[in-house]
This record gives sequence, C-alpha cells and structure tokens, in this order.
Amino acid sequence: MTKLRTWIKENQDLIRTALWEDFKKPGPEVDLSEIFPVTSEINHTLKHLKSWMKPKSISTPLSMIGTSGQVYFEPKGSSLIISPWNFPFNLTVGPLVSALAAGCPAIIKPSELSPATSDLIQKMIRAIFQEEEVTVFLGEVEVSKELLKLSFDHIFFTGSPAVGKIVMKAAAEHLTSITLELGGKSPAIIDESADLNDAAGKLIWGKFVNCGQTCIAPDYLLVHEFQKDRLIMELKVFLQKFYDPKFEGIEKSPDYARIIGPRHFKRLCGYLADAVSKGASLDFGGKTVESTFYIEPTLLSNINKDMEVFNEEIFGPILPILTFTKIEEAIALINSKPKPLALYYFGNDTQNSKKVIEETSSGNVVLNDCIIHFLHNNLPFGGVNNSGMGKAHGHAGFLAFSHEKGVLKQRVGLNNVTMLRPPYGIQAKKIIQSLIKWF
Repeated sequence: MTKLRTWIKENQDLIRTALWEDFKKPGPEVDLSEIFPVTSEINHTLKHLKSWMKPKSISTPLSMIGTSGQVYFEPKGSSLIISPWNFPFNLTVGPLVSALAAGCPAIIKPSELSPATSDLIQKMIRAIFQEEEVTVFLGEVEVSKELLKLSFDHIFFTGSPAVGKIVMKAAAEHLTSITLELGGKSPAIIDESADLNDAAGKLIWGKFVNCGQTCIAPDYLLVHEFQKDRLIMELKVFLQKFYDPKFEGIEKSPDYARIIGPRHFKRLCGYLADAVSKGASLDFGGKTVESTFYIEPTLLSNINKDMEVFNEEIFGPILPILTFTKIEEAIALINSKPKPLALYYFGNDTQNSKKVIEETSSGNVVLNDCIIHFLHNNLPFGGVNNSGMGKAHGHAGFLAFSHEKGVLKQRVGLNNVTMLRPPYGIQAKKIIQSLIKWF
C-alpha cells in the first residue's frame, strides 16, 4: 500500500491526463474525486490496520463460563474486482486497498468504456506488484464473463443492478461471497424548513460533478410545494456561479465534464425528449452536442409517473423536480421505489429528519448535504437490496475481504458441559431445563 500511494502521488499528471482523455474530467475534479479518496483510504488503512488485524477477545455469556473466545481475521483468498467507468481510478483502486489490507491477492477487470484510465491502471499494477499478487485483465464484457466462471473467494463488483444480478448468479455457482456496490434513484428531500440557498449550492455540486455520472448523485428532488419556485431560482443561480461565471456558456466551462460515450449520450437524450414530450417543464438547460457528448445541466419540473426520468436511474446531468405537501407523501414516494444507495434530507425540522431516517431504507443517509459521505472513512459505505450488498471503505472494506474466524478455548477437565453428556439422568435434564429457562 505504501508503494501504491507513492506511485499515485508521483503520477498525478498521468491520472489527470487519462481521465481527460476518457471523458474530459477537469483536473481539480480528478484530484478531489479520483485521487484524494484513494490516498485518504490508504492513509486511514495504514493507520488502523494493525489494530484491525489483531484477534479480538469477546465477552463470555454465563452459560459458557469457563471458556474464552476470540475472533481471528484471515484473508478470504483470491479476489476479483470488477470496476466501473464513471470513477474508473477511484472505484478500482479503492477496493484494491481493502483487498490488500486483508491480505488477498486480486485480479482486476476495469471498464472498457474508460480505456485510457484502464490502460494506466494496468501499467501501475505491473510497476508495483508481482503477477501472482495483483494483475489486470483488459477487454470487453466477454473477459468479465470468462473471469466470472472461475472460482474466486470473494468478488467485489461496482456497477448497475442489472449486471449485479448477473455477477451474483455467477458467484452462486462457486458459493463465492460478494460485495455489490450498485445504484438506484437516490432522492433528495428539501423540506419547508430548509435553507434554500445553502441546499441549492450543495445539490448543484452533488448532482453535476462528473456530469451527473455518479451513483450517489441526487437522482430526483422532492421539494415542499411552497418552496419549489424559489428553489429552482436558487439552483439556476448556482449553475451560473459554478459553471458559467463569465456568461460565456457552460459548454466552455473548464470545470464541467462530458458524457462517457455515444450509448449513454443517446440514452440521456432519449430521457430528456421523453420528459418534454410528456409535459415536463424545461426550467434550465437542455442543450446537447452529439459530437462532444455534451449535455447541458438540465432542470425539469412538472414530472409525472409516465416519464422515463421518473422511473429509470438517470446517471447523467438531468435533475427532475417533484413536489410534496406533507413529509409523509415524500416518504411514501421513496418507499414505492427500490431502496436507493443514498438518501438526502435538507431541513431543520428534527422530527421530520428523524421520520425520514426511521421510515425509509437506503444505503446511507446524509442530512443537509449530499455525496460527501463517500469520503468519510469511518462510515460503512454501501447499498441495501437493489442498491447493493455488503459494505466498503475503511474497517468495513477490510472486513469485506476478511473471514472472521471464531476461536473458542475450553478448560481441560471439569467444565461447563461435563454434566450435560449422556446418559441423560435427572440432574442433566434439570440443568438443560435451567439453561432453557434462564439463559
């Protein structure tokens, strides 16, 4: 991990160049969303790894008096990391840090949709590791299919729920444990008590960083109906402030990335056209340029349930805005959909925020901000059901690649089960009944 950290710090320009080639990601955005999360993960892991690895003594229940127990941590074994294209460096190397921390050799299959970054990852791995420690396989989906036929001890997959189901089926053939980091429609609730200026700035950054191609980006807004018009106004102000401060057009902004390629560009244009044709109001943006895969940050309101933007995970720079009058309505809408990877609540109503946390289910919840929980190394990161399985980052990532082996030590001679062996006499039966009654 120390060698990995050194290589990353010495080759930041190469990382920035690769991500610019793949989808014009701005350099500062690369530093913040691709490099910093990895170096931070390494630093955090190196600081705590010795304590994570130590066998943990556990308390002894009264029924087991005379014994002692510990939990040992051992590597699960050979691991497969299949990573996505949207944060191709971060979401490849981050899981690798957890695998290395647990002592697992790994095969990495990065995305073919971000070829410059995938090539760089392969060069980095070859420069640092021996082949039997970590190796990289490049190629199309057929390479992933062949790798999934092999018997790994753990698979870490980041991608869509649809592909996650394929990975899960393949893992089941070998009874391989899995971590699935998926996605879904992550909602943001903007309550009547919210500071709209504060919320708007956070939402615009959280939604449009990486051109909206972020699994934990707010996928749609649920705003109190009395706040809708003012919120839209505030959102427009921050779009101008962040991406067009000189009024030259967002297309000329050096701080706004592009869509990864033609397939996703056409998909997003289809969502936009579908929404407008079915009555959505285009409150901001809507411009598209196919030659450069540019889609302007877009705000849509008057959304209905027949629109694709209401039903599909958007994964791009289109932000639908819905309204509610009571917090129960927002909660009911969220609960009518598959469980999201993240849920965001903006407001100062303690009762409402508590209600949202307790009456919805999501991978993580953030109050009065969005997406920054990914950078919190002490928080387990991951989804639930449709949005994922298992946790990542920090100690949770170490545990994902580790087998927790329980070890019990019994005393020699007379002990707590001596009287419970056959033949079962009256005394043994009384002791057993006492165990059932009292323990």
